[in-house]
Amino acid sequence: MSHGPLPDRDDQANAAARTGLAAAIDRGLAILNSIIVVFAAIALVAACAILSYSVLSRALFKAANYWQDEAAVFLLVGATFMTAAYVQQNRGHIGIEAFVGLLSPLANKVRLWLVDAATFLFCAFFTWKSWTLAHEAYVDGQVSNSMWSPPLAIPYSLMAFGMSLLCVQILVQLALPFAGAKRS
Repeated sequence: MSHGPLPDRDDQANAAARTGLAAAIDRGLAILNSIIVVFAAIALVAACAILSYSVLSRALFKAANYWQDEAAVFLLVGATFMTAAYVQQNRGHIGIEAFVGLLSPLANKVRLWLVDAATFLFCAFFTWKSWTLAHEAYVDGQVSNSMWSPPLAIPYSLMAFGMSLLCVQILVQLALPFAGAKRS
């Protein structure tokens, strides 16, 4: 793992200067990802508040909390999956950079492209299964096994939509080098 600028990555300032369809989609995704991150942050704060309320109400008032845990989990699932494209866009994932210094710049570009291609294949499969799961939950009217019984289509749809955004983000990152843009 490395901290600081890596030789195989360009700064975000180059991203604004790009033209073409892939660059336009990249800019659109950047705007959408920024909006989603704000809502995800609100969801995380809400999950913290719900869980804190749950603990206090149970400890102080012996109140039943049949909805708090599931509501917090739904918020956390949504925040996690919906922000996956943002993390990919900023290359914020954890990566092992042991080969960056050993390989030539061209070999690093090929390595990054191959890693992105393999990541896309995995994420595309995960996306397809997520949409299948969300569809089944919606059609069958599946609900959780709690007293609250919220529909399971909600977290499954958030998961599927977030993974779809991630796939689009990876596709754009795969296409940008072929459009003449530098990798970000």
